[in-house]
Amino acid sequence: MASLQHSQAIKGAKVLMVGAGGIGCELLKTLALSDFQDIHIIDMDTIEVSNLNRQFLFRQSHVGQSKAKVARDAVLRFRPHISITPYHANVKDSNFNVDFFKQFNVILNGLDNLDARRHVNRLCLAAEVPLVESGTTGFLGQVTVHVKGKTECYECQPKPAPKTYPVCTITSTPSKFVHCVVWAKDLLFAKLFGDKNQDNDLNVRSNDAARSSKNVDDVFEWGENEDIEQYGRRIYDHVFGYNIEQALSNEETWKNRNKPRPIYCRDVLPDIMTQRNGNNVDKTDDLSSASAMASLGLKNPQDIWCLMENTKVFIEALKLFFTNRRKEIGNLSFDKDDLLAVEFVTAAANIRAASFNIPLQSLFEAKGIAGNIVHAVATTNAIVAGLIVIEAIKVLKKDTESYRMTYCLEHPSKKMLLMPVEPFEPNKSCCVCSETPLSLEINTHRSKLRDFVEKIVKAKLGMNSPLIMHATALLYEVGDDLEEDEIANYNANLEKVLSELPSPVTGGTMLTVEDLQQEFTCNIHIKHREEFDEEKEPDGMVLSGWTQALPEKKDAKTSNGNGASTSKSLPTKPGNTEIDIEVKEISDGTVSPGTKRKLSEFSAGSPVDHSSDVDETRNNKKIQKHDDEDELVMLDHWDSDMSKKQRLP
Repeated sequence: MASLQHSQAIKGAKVLMVGAGGIGCELLKTLALSDFQDIHIIDMDTIEVSNLNRQFLFRQSHVGQSKAKVARDAVLRFRPHISITPYHANVKDSNFNVDFFKQFNVILNGLDNLDARRHVNRLCLAAEVPLVESGTTGFLGQVTVHVKGKTECYECQPKPAPKTYPVCTITSTPSKFVHCVVWAKDLLFAKLFGDKNQDNDLNVRSNDAARSSKNVDDVFEWGENEDIEQYGRRIYDHVFGYNIEQALSNEETWKNRNKPRPIYCRDVLPDIMTQRNGNNVDKTDDLSSASAMASLGLKNPQDIWCLMENTKVFIEALKLFFTNRRKEIGNLSFDKDDLLAVEFVTAAANIRAASFNIPLQSLFEAKGIAGNIVHAVATTNAIVAGLIVIEAIKVLKKDTESYRMTYCLEHPSKKMLLMPVEPFEPNKSCCVCSETPLSLEINTHRSKLRDFVEKIVKAKLGMNSPLIMHATALLYEVGDDLEEDEIANYNANLEKVLSELPSPVTGGTMLTVEDLQQEFTCNIHIKHREEFDEEKEPDGMVLSGWTQALPEKKDAKTSNGNGASTSKSLPTKPGNTEIDIEVKEISDGTVSPGTKRKLSEFSAGSPVDHSSDVDETRNNKKIQKHDDEDELVMLDHWDSDMSKKQRLP
């Protein structure tokens, strides 16, 4: 009887998969082989060469084609009698609305970014359809179940924002290699090969540059008659020599910091050496063959180049851009799959690191930082896909007591690599599923409505088509059905400071922000604040109130459960029923913080502290966003006594 019920639950289900990448390929195969009959797939991406090592439904001949459609065709070859409907589209498109989601029995996520995950979470809540969320990074993975009113929603716990760095740190006082990479990629590479008119702090005129060319006002301008290598040396001396000397002139900056040293090309690389290397550059239309490493005989991307080698790569890469790819200059942006761009950024970052006494890194490491890469493991994707299907079957059978959040570990703990944990209750302070108001500290006399929309409504709250109201006054709206005068009026409002809007926003104001497509509404209480710490609060505004609820006082329930434990779980004090759990989350940024949550505080009133750097967490792991699967929540410390957590009702 149980077997019949199991079979009927699967065969009668209509399932939506969101994402057809690393997890998605494995998931579609597993669903098909598990006898699911009606599967729909949404994915906006096309197949790239870099996908082929782990997204096994795709072949070289499929490069450039829709992932969703090719995945459907591949699976139908061995399961021709099932129905698979592909959508080559963005899940945030307006046609994928709440009514669209309501037709499915369960939603299965295999997404690669925080914004889309939040969007799907809200649509599932509005449609009251269960969501099975997942993610992998390297050997680590997770599968979580989200059912409205029964478990935490995806947003019940704050997700760490992408790591950002103050401009002054990047341009003047770097202390980590990642600062040097950001400088090389977002400032120097963009200035040399991107839009020449963009304004950044590299654009400082040097007296030497002015004397060397009367017709060149900007040191970054290349004269048609100027030798490319001499141009490269001039750029080198300006950014690694002259600009460092200028920074050293501000003695106050270096009172409590180690002083950098200016580096000039002539001191590292005599003329005769550059003449011997890289003068014979053959023009080619094959961008993949343009490589400074190949020209210089450097073969291993995991070798750490010395300062002289980095200088050679810097000069050679710049020469190759100007000889082989001159037509692209002015329109280039950094691409992790562009070898020459990665070589240039690696060399520039290492030279700057050498100037500031920061350890140098290999091209392999620099590429990972610049491209936000954590290398994927196909086996982890396969394990996670299997776990998704197991939880989906439980959802379809309405077997609430058996729901589990399962975490994949890199190293066995008590001979176990998988940790099943009972889901936590909804967070009563969650502004998404519990509609709790938020609080925003902001300078209402300086910040514009545009700042609020971009930094809070879109970046923090993940709304795509926001509507903003103050009492009955509509301050801003996005939509295809707006009249031209309405659009002009809302655009004008964007450029006004909050206190000067038609309905002024000041301290004590309550704003209502709504996304009609997501059917998500949020109230935000405005608190005026004059000053912000540029280092700690670079946005110039602080959103709060999205915290855990106060713990409920109730007797602990005894359970043997299915929770697994690690061999290195943190010890607890006698009589203390709280356990520290290391939680690491991967989002859209390069490095994510590690956070400890007490089990009794998974819906507790204090905000999650994201201040500690991931380098300070146990095992000293660096975790970064992966380009196909992210949003990993990793619990490093667990205890087998599952009585210390809240159980589902």
